[in-house]
Amino acid sequence: MGKESVRMGVDIGGTFTDVVLEVGDALFSTKVLTTYNAPEDAIIDGVAQVCAKAGIAAGVIDQIIHGTTLATNALIERRGAKTALITTQGFRDVIEMRTESRFEQYDLNLTLPPPLLPRQQRYTLSERIDALGNVLIPLDRAAVEALVDEIAAAGYESVAVGLIHSYLNDSHEQMVRDVLAEKMPDAMVSLSSEVSPQMREYERFNTVVANAYIKPLMKSYLSRLETRLADEGVSCPIFLMHSGGGIISIDSAAEFPVRLVESGPAGGAVFAANIAARYGLDKVLSFDMGGTTAKICLIKNQTPKTSRVFEVARTYRFKKGSGMPISIPVIDMVEIGAGGGSLAHVDVMRQIRVGPESAGSEPGPACYGRGGERPAVTDADLVLGRLDPDKFAGGTIKLDASASAIALESVLGVTLDMKAQEAAFGLAEVVDENMANAARVHAVENGEDLSEYTMIAFGGAAPLHAGRLCEKLGVERLLVPPGAGVGSAIGFLRAPFSFEANRSVYMRLSDFDAPRIKALLSDLQSEATKFVRSCDERAEIRSEFKVYMRYTGQGWEIPVILTQAQAMNPDAATFENLFEDEYSALFGRSVDGMDVEITVWAVNATTPPQTVARIAAQAPAAAAPVDGSRSIFDPALGQTTDAAIVLRDAMEAGQTVQGPAAITEDETTIILPSSRRAMRQPDGCIDITTQGDAA
Repeated sequence: MGKESVRMGVDIGGTFTDVVLEVGDALFSTKVLTTYNAPEDAIIDGVAQVCAKAGIAAGVIDQIIHGTTLATNALIERRGAKTALITTQGFRDVIEMRTESRFEQYDLNLTLPPPLLPRQQRYTLSERIDALGNVLIPLDRAAVEALVDEIAAAGYESVAVGLIHSYLNDSHEQMVRDVLAEKMPDAMVSLSSEVSPQMREYERFNTVVANAYIKPLMKSYLSRLETRLADEGVSCPIFLMHSGGGIISIDSAAEFPVRLVESGPAGGAVFAANIAARYGLDKVLSFDMGGTTAKICLIKNQTPKTSRVFEVARTYRFKKGSGMPISIPVIDMVEIGAGGGSLAHVDVMRQIRVGPESAGSEPGPACYGRGGERPAVTDADLVLGRLDPDKFAGGTIKLDASASAIALESVLGVTLDMKAQEAAFGLAEVVDENMANAARVHAVENGEDLSEYTMIAFGGAAPLHAGRLCEKLGVERLLVPPGAGVGSAIGFLRAPFSFEANRSVYMRLSDFDAPRIKALLSDLQSEATKFVRSCDERAEIRSEFKVYMRYTGQGWEIPVILTQAQAMNPDAATFENLFEDEYSALFGRSVDGMDVEITVWAVNATTPPQTVARIAAQAPAAAAPVDGSRSIFDPALGQTTDAAIVLRDAMEAGQTVQGPAAITEDETTIILPSSRRAMRQPDGCIDITTQGDAA
């Protein structure tokens, strides 16, 4: 019998670093507070803990898959490298002018977020390529050399190169790279034609600037991590989760760190999709709530919805349009500042507001006793009885309920004339309503009815709030999988190796050029496959083809999926029919008599998803053993109620729990409202349905 594979998933979050070790089919996990100054410290600590639990030496680990919020945090906190942008003359201020749209129409004091690079760090060259890729103004190498001398003298660590229409013809960007390599060999260089070869210069320039800005930081961190792990005897390959829901090599991650920006949340969506496949669910709402943010994602047919542009570092209450657009393949989700560490305050309208500011792990919520004085969501959960102060994070962190009560009364209670429990109820309802509203809007934008969906909840804080969220959304079924507290890290272990290559080539269906399309998609397929081969030389690789289409004159396009046969034998009528089907599904009708245009072409190369065994339906059996009770505030009833405590590990397949109850484990607690009942499925999932429904 061969040796069992030993794989590790590591997720650095804003509050906790989650480490999961998979030895064969057995999972061992731990949560360690994130160490901001040296994130690798928490990883090394977590590795030691899970290896001790599994009784193995760190040296036998075969593979590590890592996701991190470091790239996102560096963009939010503006902690990147000293970076220069080289662009085309006349386009120096594109990243400052933005799209000139107002994300809050009636705010007269609207403050737009400053660009990542101030004007004095943006340089121009006299050159021009037109919208068809032809050279209008040639680039003079002597001018490039003079500019690079100026940049070198200013001491930049990293240089972003974004020239107009370089996605069609990258020769000028390549010349700039050659001169930079000659004159500034130690500087890191990012080309927009490689990072994001797509039309729309604002998004493309912003993406290449973000890549250059975080590249030195991420390269340094990944190098330190490799060294520290080697010191612990871990010499296996390290892979990184990217924002599109796949895995790339550590070298690719260091070259394109902007692709790591949503890596943690992407892992969570992959985890939820894996659970959906196990249960044969085609409509799933993934709900991931950690210490800093909550993420909501629609998963149809066991595949997370994807997008090619998303915003990071939103400055205006997480409002769409107030962040930096990053143009890379990403799992499409809505993210709001509502995590366990999200802080509450009273605004000028005497209303409770929660987030987006978070207490993180340093100092953390008031109940952590690490110096936090303002109430966080975790403080409210503690005062409402949802958390056991002696058993939080497996008993490694003792919570101080009196500190929570003081924080709630001093920040919320004094202004609103509330006692601690009433303030906690208000705080919890506000955060739950914020999340429910975000889910409703996301569903409407995608033409979906959430009452047909099953929720899958994970992340340290999600099971505490998911039951109430289901009540608000009219969702009748909720699954809380085993390992829910470290769901994203488990998701890393379920993700395929994948890479998406894309390119903007504008084409109307009336000018359909089949040979050109076939050649373009073949090139993209080769490019994407090459990245995946760098991770696994022998794996089977599948290709997924996608084109972005719109009616002529529209401002945005929708994705249309092609089969391999449709991609390799392109036909205008087929493309048009596929587009009109997708358009009608999204908007309820198509538009007669209008030409259709294609703007972006994409090919995702991926290894096959893990084969998943379907879970057999489980009939409800006897009630689960009760391990005492405690008072828990039930928001739907508006009062404190006596709730049973059930140990999750003690529940056997088929055993049921009637709400109100708390189903407890080391890494999280499932709060079962009075309106719900729970049953343990054979794979350990807690299956929660409305009272009286069959599980």
